[in-house]
Amino acid sequence: MTRPGRLRPGDRVAVVAPSGTVPEERITAGVDILRGWGLDPVVMPHALDVHPRLGYLAGTDEARARDLAEAWCDPEVAAVLCARGGYGAQRLVDLLDWDALRAAGPKLFVGYSDATVLHEAFALRLGLATLHGPMTGAATFLQDERTRQELRTTLFAPESAQVLTGLPGARTMVPGRARGTLFGGCLSLLAAGLGTPDARSSARGGLLVLEDVGEQPYRIDRTLTQLLRSGLLEGSAGIVLGSWAECGPYERVREVLVDRLAPLGVPIVEEFGFGHGPTSLTLPLGVPAELDADARTLTLELPALR
Repeated sequence: MTRPGRLRPGDRVAVVAPSGTVPEERITAGVDILRGWGLDPVVMPHALDVHPRLGYLAGTDEARARDLAEAWCDPEVAAVLCARGGYGAQRLVDLLDWDALRAAGPKLFVGYSDATVLHEAFALRLGLATLHGPMTGAATFLQDERTRQELRTTLFAPESAQVLTGLPGARTMVPGRARGTLFGGCLSLLAAGLGTPDARSSARGGLLVLEDVGEQPYRIDRTLTQLLRSGLLEGSAGIVLGSWAECGPYERVREVLVDRLAPLGVPIVEEFGFGHGPTSLTLPLGVPAELDADARTLTLELPALR
């Protein structure tokens, strides 16, 4: 995977809304934080749009795709940051001119949740490493200091963020160590991508990261079973599990995770601290790393950014 360059004070960054609608006050608050970091944020023209009929989308598919493409192809823009998740990224992937995005060169992309679709597309179509990190209009980014500082360190001083330690609640589900390239994201979005041009055939050689929000235990079971039956989990070297917010009591969720994943026999750490929880760590995707499930750490073999 090609690693994009780190950010420096004065860099221009674009804020896009490729999925759900974003309240203006959250966009404004996120931009103020980015400006306080010495960056030059620009909000793309359609980031505050609402689809004329489908109110859960931030504008039409064409408008959201245009914002993302124009930001990516602008030589003055060093990074593209998602404002929030929701739903809708799947609808614009096939509207993007991937040849033009490739010609624009490597660029930094940050997001999680519905942005999982874009992480996979950037990885498989462009061979590009990305950041599974907080979104600028999300409550976690606006309210949690550690979430912001973890992202800031990764963006500006990635060599200082090569050892990632799980939050205090992190636990070892299956002990051991494993090496591989990090990939994954939101469980339901990975499953939704099966059968599309951006679906992986297997996780062979990879360290899989998984989290989700608002999915009851039986639906998590169904989705994990789908990934198992599809062969996607075949050959995974290890698994890192994040938050399962609004998925019911965690012990019920954990029973499903143990039942479906522990038989794979690979090291697994749970409740690592990324995703939809109150604190969201920044995880690089497309970067080789070692998982120590006993110590609840991920050690990157290279800094996330050049």
